[in-house]
Amino acid sequence: METFAGAGWRVLAQSRKPPVAALPAQATAILCDATDTEGILAACPAPVDAVIHALSPAYTDAAWQREVMALGDSAIALARAKGALLMLPGNVYNFGKRLPPLLSERTRQVPDTPKAALRIALEQRLQAVAGEGVRSVVIRAGDFIGAEPGTWLDLGVARQLHKGRYTCMGPQGLVHAWAYLPDLAQVFVAVAQQREKLQAFEVFHYGGLCMTGAQLHAALERVTGGTLVRVRFPWWMLRVAAPFSPMMRAVLEMRYLWGRSHCLSQQRLEALLGKVPCTSLDAVLRKVLVAPQYKLPASARAVSSGAEAPTPGHSRTPVPSAPDARGWETPRSR
Repeated sequence: METFAGAGWRVLAQSRKPPVAALPAQATAILCDATDTEGILAACPAPVDAVIHALSPAYTDAAWQREVMALGDSAIALARAKGALLMLPGNVYNFGKRLPPLLSERTRQVPDTPKAALRIALEQRLQAVAGEGVRSVVIRAGDFIGAEPGTWLDLGVARQLHKGRYTCMGPQGLVHAWAYLPDLAQVFVAVAQQREKLQAFEVFHYGGLCMTGAQLHAALERVTGGTLVRVRFPWWMLRVAAPFSPMMRAVLEMRYLWGRSHCLSQQRLEALLGKVPCTSLDAVLRKVLVAPQYKLPASARAVSSGAEAPTPGHSRTPVPSAPDARGWETPRSR
């Protein structure tokens, strides 16, 4: 929302509750449920150019699979009614448990997990309604990195950073795909600005930051200015808790992503946009680690003042892929 507003778009941001923080000057809150299409339409009678479908039901909800498709249909209904481009953040679940090391828009999708099957079905739904005049684009990225709590960085890799420990999620020589959220938001804005060049249904991959666990470990040491002892993520605890916790079962189901190298090829995105935003890894960590969930003292933040190591990225790394977001963003360009 902030990125669209900062780029000069008028943003209508749907949420079920009043926003905790003040919205940007270019943004207006719409207070209603995301499935209340009539209420949203009544609140935005002016033309709408893009609908950002960033809704994600919590995995702890018993009906989350049904909700994913219901919310997707609500987004489609809104885009259809306004003649707007529907934009969906995609992920690497679509490629199944044996995903190959380099993922392009042509990589075969395999519905061998519930999440893979659901994401594939949602994207197939978008492709189907393209024939009915509803234009859409999927922008696929790796795991998120951001200052907001609830990412693999704060829940996994850096969960004990304040104790001088780096948590390895899997074999440290494997490449993992990450996406810094402010960079990904800039990509969404840039693609929205090129909407007239898009086909009725498009898929683009965002390469973001692809790095091995060892590279991430080294970067965290550079930024915090100290040696970090490597420890293993306690997957065994999740297995014990899984029978009693829907969230633990959901997290455990995603363990395979830490056992296979994967990066996203962004050649199609580069062909559309030219230069694609990608903040350096050290700079990202300096921005993110100040968040309270990392519990780092001020003296351990942004310690490194020397030359940064080259940013690991999809094109440089050898390959041997939020709080409750029940909200619409319906930007309209100036």
